[in-house]
Amino acid sequence: MQAISFQPIGIIHSGHLQPEGTPIQFLGAKEFKGEIEIFAEFKEGLADLDGFSHLMLIYYFHQIKNVSLSVKPFMDEAAHGVFATRSPARPNPIGFSIVRLLEIRGTRLLIEGLDILNETPLLDLKPYVPQFDAVDAEKIGWLETNIEKHWKTKDDGRFTT
Repeated sequence: MQAISFQPIGIIHSGHLQPEGTPIQFLGAKEFKGEIEIFAEFKEGLADLDGFSHLMLIYYFHQIKNVSLSVKPFMDEAAHGVFATRSPARPNPIGFSIVRLLEIRGTRLLIEGLDILNETPLLDLKPYVPQFDAVDAEKIGWLETNIEKHWKTKDDGRFTT
């Protein structure tokens, strides 16, 4: 199969200048605000976005240094298969977050709930629709005993050094 390439549609600006100390999930980042700079050629795609309160951001983990199929995630002491985690150290380092859309100013989107590093390339964004995107999961695997840690767990730099 041939390689797949993407062109960023914008850049995410945040106060998180380095991985260490950055929240690891968007629910633990509610107080962090930032903005998305959408490149001018994609401005037309922002039409009607102001009718949504939340967005799903799909982005490239641009500071990942190590990729592994077995990782020790932030919220556990044991190693797990990378596909059973949300580790950024993936074969295709693509991330997603849900953020609150506060305001649109031209090609700048002001957002909050930001768990993303400054200058992260944005690959796509979609409106978050609870009726489409929220499901009641019956099982959450190894996270069952660690799920409460997500509120306070921060990145310690293990995947970028």
